[in-house]
Amino acid sequence: MPPRIEPARPPFSTDVQTWLDRTMPPGVPPLTLFTTLARDPRLFQRFMASTLLDRGNLTLRQRELVIDRVTARCGSEYEWGVHVAVFGARVGLSPAELASLVHGGPDDPCWNPGERVLLALCDQLHDGCDVSDASWADARAHLSEEALLEVLLLAGCYRTVSYLTNALRLPPEPFAPRFAAAGA
Repeated sequence: MPPRIEPARPPFSTDVQTWLDRTMPPGVPPLTLFTTLARDPRLFQRFMASTLLDRGNLTLRQRELVIDRVTARCGSEYEWGVHVAVFGARVGLSPAELASLVHGGPDDPCWNPGERVLLALCDQLHDGCDVSDASWADARAHLSEEALLEVLLLAGCYRTVSYLTNALRLPPEPFAPRFAAAGA
């Protein structure tokens, strides 16, 4: 299926090119999501400025678990694949964990207690846009208040990213794994 909105083509505006140069590794073409948003430099800059991919209150692994679970639950194979390709090995995601993120749940045996709590938060947010008092109390045993705020923002941000990638019908990046590669 072709994308619903064609990505912008170079040359990009100076501001957009500066963001792309900072974001993408040398020699790697910009992601289709980025070039599609670059059609409107204002939207592109607002989107890029809202990122939570910096060093924050979550570990890199915690951050990626949230992103991968949210994008998997939202059916955003595009964004899930990008994150798994770029960060999966860095955070030590095993084949069983990748399969669980797409096809399983927080109670799967591959997760430690803190990761189960994190994934349960993602699932509750996805299912009802809220978190039960019991789950919140469980999360407080593993995460600081600042980390919990970051989880909420991160989950919401990647739900928005999933809306974009799904509604725009973005094709998977050539380097990104597919949901089927995660097994079942």
